[in-house]
Amino acid sequence: MDFSFRDKMAPSTPLLTVRGSEGLYMVNGPPHFTESTLFPRESGKNCKVYTFSKDGTLFAWGNGEKINIINVTNKGLRHSFDLPKAVCLEFSPKNTVLATWQPYTTSKDGTAGVPNLQLYDVKTGTCLKSFIQKKMQNWCPSWSEDETICARNVNNEVHFFENNNFNTIANKLHLQKINDFVLSPGPQPYKVAVYVPGSKGAPSFVRLYQYPNFDGPHAALANKSFFKADKVTMLWNKKATAVLVIASTDVDKTGASYYGEQTLHYIAVNGESAVVQLPKNGPIYDVVWNSSSTEFCAVYGFMPAKATIFNLKCDPVFDFGTGPRNAAYYSPHGHILVLAGFGNLRGQMEVWDVKNYKLISKPVASDSTYFAWCPDGEHILTATCAPRLRVNNGYKIWHYTGSVLHKHDVPSNAELWQVSWQPFLDGIFPAKTITYQAVPSDVPSEEPKVATAYRPPALRNKPITNSKLHEEEPPQNMKPQAGNDKPLSKTALKNQRKHEAKKAAKQEARNEKSPDLAPTPAPQSTPRNTISQSTSGDPEVDKKIKNLKKKLKAIEQLKEQAAAGKQLEKNQVALPCFYSFLAF
Repeated sequence: MDFSFRDKMAPSTPLLTVRGSEGLYMVNGPPHFTESTLFPRESGKNCKVYTFSKDGTLFAWGNGEKINIINVTNKGLRHSFDLPKAVCLEFSPKNTVLATWQPYTTSKDGTAGVPNLQLYDVKTGTCLKSFIQKKMQNWCPSWSEDETICARNVNNEVHFFENNNFNTIANKLHLQKINDFVLSPGPQPYKVAVYVPGSKGAPSFVRLYQYPNFDGPHAALANKSFFKADKVTMLWNKKATAVLVIASTDVDKTGASYYGEQTLHYIAVNGESAVVQLPKNGPIYDVVWNSSSTEFCAVYGFMPAKATIFNLKCDPVFDFGTGPRNAAYYSPHGHILVLAGFGNLRGQMEVWDVKNYKLISKPVASDSTYFAWCPDGEHILTATCAPRLRVNNGYKIWHYTGSVLHKHDVPSNAELWQVSWQPFLDGIFPAKTITYQAVPSDVPSEEPKVATAYRPPALRNKPITNSKLHEEEPPQNMKPQAGNDKPLSKTALKNQRKHEAKKAAKQEARNEKSPDLAPTPAPQSTPRNTISQSTSGDPEVDKKIKNLKKKLKAIEQLKEQAAAGKQLEKNQVALPCFYSFLAF
């Protein structure tokens, strides 16, 4: 194959890499789905790890004896390293360095082990530096996209290296005990988010800095502290203007959930911060930024879970209602969103056009343990892998309109361990107009197996009544409508209806008791009526308004009792005066 000719043409469809008990091999992407000749199959069960470079041109893998690097476009072997125990590999963003990690071991006499994190020069194959990295979590150093800086967490402080010179520490970020950090994506100026867990009654906090300004009381760009946080996940948006922080506790002290408790925080580099108000109680399953960096989607709440898109003011823009979902995936171009229920859910997916908020398709990928968008923004990969599931292993390639274009089932005596797309740089594949018509497929469609609900013996010979355990909420646009300052959420509307029904029932009961004293209904256009039916959209503010209304109502009742001649207590007389003053 003439690769020089291929490179001048439009980009080919990304390859699919498959690793399992049948070996390591590659498959051509849509529309071919044949085994690729670019990479000869590595047979055997010894392949523990593989990785692509960020642009997809280099491929590295371990076969239990060596780590090999090849150039995907010309099949040329670049280097081999004797690292039989390596289980982690990663290329730096510009393919300059290959980082490898193997489990850290100490000798029987207790002496320190040898360095287990190696950084190799991809061009020459020489080892640039070796470090001791005991934990597998966050093992890999973090590079800026242009590789000007590289950072790693060492003894609760962040060490920075410049221009891949790992013999000199250019800068250090030292706080009390830095547990985690995340470098911002994109070009200079580089920013870094750091997390310091709380101790001895002090709160945990996340701070944002701009490299290399780390010293002084006002060095931080932003700071957000919180008490409920045993661990955090920090998510930069693509433009590096803000970070979303999911703060989690291991135990929910209220006993409501075995997931612990989670809160979602927004921190911007301009110093602004906010708690994202999630209208439904329960776990936060997933939070993802759109590639536009102007909105994010959160999946949260006890099942059936809600999914909502928020803007940079943390206001809800669109509510997808409730459903069996625990994950969200934006397409590479950001114009399609998949909401899915994997793991202990049945694999139902909802594919949405997020520009027009229209549902495109609702495919079902049962027993899926993995999901990934193809870099072309048109195809989706779902897979069932071991060890999460050891039966029915295999993968499917879908078009986002719901058609299965290719399906591969692993034999019952074999296992699939990993499958993934070859990456491509942003902008290689242009965004295409969204279609709602399912594309044709040669793969026969399968009806998902629907498990029948359990029925006790006493009810098995009786007619089935349609009843739902949960009443699912429909999708709802949360953008302000003409004439409204703030839209009402589904929950707010429900609470408003309950409040109005309760109020009407009380008024009717009062009228029946004292028909002569029944007040005339206020006209619909009075300001008081308008206030009672509006909400701010902020649950905390609405709660305060509700409490104030209760107190004002109690005052009205006290006034009525006083007018009827009832002797009031001293504090009851003072209460109406105080709250009447507040009301006006």
